[in-house]
Amino acid sequence: MPKKTHLSLLAAASIAWTLPASAEGTPYPLTLQNCGREITIEHAPERVVSIGQSTTEILYLLGLADKVAGTAVWIGPVIAGYEEVNAKVERLADNDPSFESVVGRKPDLVTAQFQWHVGPEGIVAKPEQFEELKIPVYTSPADCAGKDNSGGGDGVRTEKFTMDLIYREITELAQIFDVQDKGEKLVAELKAREEAARRKIASLDGKLSAVFWFSSAELDIDPYVAGRNGAPGYIMSTLGIRNVIESDEEWPTVGWETIAKANPLVIVAGKMERRRFPADDHEIKLKFLKSDPVTSLMPAVTGGQVVVMDAQAMNPTIRTIEGIETLAEALEKAGIAQ
Repeated sequence: MPKKTHLSLLAAASIAWTLPASAEGTPYPLTLQNCGREITIEHAPERVVSIGQSTTEILYLLGLADKVAGTAVWIGPVIAGYEEVNAKVERLADNDPSFESVVGRKPDLVTAQFQWHVGPEGIVAKPEQFEELKIPVYTSPADCAGKDNSGGGDGVRTEKFTMDLIYREITELAQIFDVQDKGEKLVAELKAREEAARRKIASLDGKLSAVFWFSSAELDIDPYVAGRNGAPGYIMSTLGIRNVIESDEEWPTVGWETIAKANPLVIVAGKMERRRFPADDHEIKLKFLKSDPVTSLMPAVTGGQVVVMDAQAMNPTIRTIEGIETLAEALEKAGIAQ
């Protein structure tokens, strides 16, 4: 199917999800348009394998932990308050699970946070491989709506991310599991937190600039920093901060010399438990910033305007709200947002 048709279907679906849920509950079989594909859910799932921390946490927040038969792809601690719940769920892999391990949990639904795990070129599997076993696959809309993943890597965003994509995921998962009331409540709570964080500081109207550093494959090569259309771009635009990185790529690599010339007044460093790369450790990030000949001279470093943020907030997830709250609080505390 042509890509434009994919986007048209996604646009139509984005309108459809805002309609109020039926008071009678979910009518099964339920058919949804998801990432350019049509998926059919025959009944409320009893066993779901969730490949991706964010979607797993959404399921927990919807009160569906007892339905999660396995999970994978984690970069940090579970959302606060769900430590005991998460400890009871089998972790198939911290990073990339095998197709066999997912199927071995006998799921009647697989959810995926990223298409690079389950998608047209998925490293775990293609959706069709699960469908051959009559296992539908639901992918987070935030990873495909307004985003081109065909070039590999983290993809290129053709449209700016907004939290509406996460609210859509919550609403659709709630519909799939027939817990619409819980979905509506969760969306309302997140929207209220977002608005409160937005009001916490006066809009900076682009007078403050920043760069978000997720990680680096090696410390002596260009870091992965946030492009303008992803979750960090949304965090910055919400607070009136200018992103010095103008790429449409989700996480482009940009040299520190180029970043230094752009002179961001704030550096946001990702904190995570994942250790795929040395710079996944935020302490190593902070040490590098203070010791590298280029970064150590940047005003953001000499002025102590480096903010540590949970890396999950830097991905398009429910934690993006935490990212807005974290940055707003840090700027307020530093007296920058007066």
